Amino acid sequence: MEWFKPDIVLNSVLYALIGVAIFWLSFIVIDKLTPYNLWEEIVEKQNKALGMVVAAMSLGICIIVAAAIH
Repeated sequence: MEWFKPDIVLNSVLYALIGVAIFWLSFIVIDKLTPYNLWEEIVEKQNKALGMVVAAMSLGICIIVAAAIH
């Protein structure tokens, strides 16, 4: 039960929160750099091609954040 030590669990939660915050900030920056509102295009206008591009960017950012935290 070495993985259940409080400091290990706290560090894991902290790194997870930092990773989510970095991902969210990078999404906001990418949204500001594009000439249109990504959320509106994907959710309201159902732009599937843009959704796939944003999904690929999201996966790339998540892999970079995971590698940096690891």
